[in-house]
Amino acid sequence: MGKLEGNGIMESSRMIMPEHRQAFIDRQLEKTKRSKPIIDEQEMQLIERALVDSYNQRELVELVVFDSFENKHLLGIVSTIDTYKRRIKLTTSKDDFVWVELRDILSATL
Repeated sequence: MGKLEGNGIMESSRMIMPEHRQAFIDRQLEKTKRSKPIIDEQEMQLIERALVDSYNQRELVELVVFDSFENKHLLGIVSTIDTYKRRIKLTTSKDDFVWVELRDILSATL
């Protein structure tokens, strides 16, 4: 049986197009995505209390923020609470801050 018979053409081809490679990688990443856990009302109240205390007393708060692949741990002081957009501004250093959506916070510890 020669190389060009049957499926020989595809078997001998080792080249993959960049867009096919990227699509394969994206599909593999999609399989590893996690779903967001549901936070009960009591836990949400504890999170909100810690955020308000950090804002009022200028204390450091440690946040665990949901991400599809791996939770993020952030440490900083709540400098702004945006109730309209339901997010906080967490100042992580003198010149650096990050906006965090309230719905993504899994836990908050002073």
